[in-house]
Amino acid sequence: MTKHSSLGFTRRGLLGAFAATTLTAAPTFSKAAGFLRGSGDIRRIKMYSGRTGEKLDMIYWIEGDYIADALKEVSHFMRDWRTNGVKKIDSRTIDIMAASHNLLDVSEPFMLLSGYRSPQTNAMLRSRSRGVAKNSLHMQGQAADLRLGSRSVSQMARAALACEAGGVGRYSRSNFVHMDCGPVRHWGA
Repeated sequence: MTKHSSLGFTRRGLLGAFAATTLTAAPTFSKAAGFLRGSGDIRRIKMYSGRTGEKLDMIYWIEGDYIADALKEVSHFMRDWRTNGVKKIDSRTIDIMAASHNLLDVSEPFMLLSGYRSPQTNAMLRSRSRGVAKNSLHMQGQAADLRLGSRSVSQMARAALACEAGGVGRYSRSNFVHMDCGPVRHWGA
């Protein structure tokens, strides 16, 4: 058995699932980078927003380089829909989302529930729920709350955890997974 079999993934399965996507090596991405050596030369993110009705299917990285205009478009797509505020989304978060999506082997786009949150939106959500952090990484453009109709919260969380590249929160009752590029950690059920 490989180290990742307890998560439902084998190293061979991970390498195969990542054939079309890669993650950059960063201090918190040591495992993900190891899985991706020799992988494909593009990175793609697919999402839609039930709040705005917008869809995004974007190649944002080609042959070792991020595409600045594509990253701007992703940031606009992941804006705070309540205030229309835009903040640059950290490319590491986009990489985690893309890698997790590839691991899940689905063509369905992620449903984006929350990307960037303005301090005002975060404070409003915090007043309604104790599950919202005061200093949420959403306010830094470093987190996303995502859902897939064809995969469970557990399946999505296992894929994100396999990357060992940031925070992963399971919100089973609300049917979404939080992914961020902060310290490697996990929570929820």
